[in-house]
Amino acid sequence: MSSATLSLLAAGAAASSPPAWTSFLPLVFMFLIFWFLILRPQMRAQKALREKIASIKKGDQVVTGGGFIGKVLKVDDNYVELELGQGVKVKAVRSTIADIVPPPGAAND
Repeated sequence: MSSATLSLLAAGAAASSPPAWTSFLPLVFMFLIFWFLILRPQMRAQKALREKIASIKKGDQVVTGGGFIGKVLKVDDNYVELELGQGVKVKAVRSTIADIVPPPGAAND
């Protein structure tokens, strides 16, 4: 074969191969799926929990990270004073509050 034919064959083979950036498309799609199915819902849940903890007020019933259920007596910027039982008061770090318990008889949403 002549060198012109070889160069034409090489040019044809190079033209038929897909661009290099297309090999990254599956990774991009996997990241997008991961983002929308895992990361985004988790960030929304964390934001909702932060807002819920920020809205703690006197009289709320809360669950701490350690599993204690108590009634809020006093709230300041970093700490929450809880009554765990008759005459049992503890001071908890506000960020360790895991959830606010709805009052009995409240409808679940």
